[in-house]
Amino acid sequence: MKKKVLFVCIENSCRSQIAEGFAHSLGGHVMEAYSAGSKPSGKVNPYATKVMWEEKVDIFSQKSKGFNDLPVKDFDYVISMGCKDTCPFVPAKKHIEWNIPDPKGKEIEFFRMVRDTIKEKILKLISEIAEADKRKTGDR
Repeated sequence: MKKKVLFVCIENSCRSQIAEGFAHSLGGHVMEAYSAGSKPSGKVNPYATKVMWEEKVDIFSQKSKGFNDLPVKDFDYVISMGCKDTCPFVPAKKHIEWNIPDPKGKEIEFFRMVRDTIKEKILKLISEIAEADKRKTGDR
């Protein structure tokens, strides 16, 4: 069964959108990915969509949303991008803090650096989830 993963940041316009996009494109076989923000901006940052398109990941249809807009309320993982106390507590089996700097207002090169950092973390998360599933089922 796929793990339900929520990526959280303040505006749900950059970091959490990038994480959700990579989670869908790279980890769709092990997770259902969602994202939300404590103060959603209502739009995805154009630089976020551009740098993801460079990776052949389309996040143009993703929307900036708050926690009440999520279709799911029960998560296996809640991963904060670095909003610390600004983001409310969302119940989950596991909470992870990634502490990724907010690229809002920065140049596109900074967005690329953030994108690449998130991609590395997503790949590691996919591996951890897949390994945990193997241990549960006894596959080696």
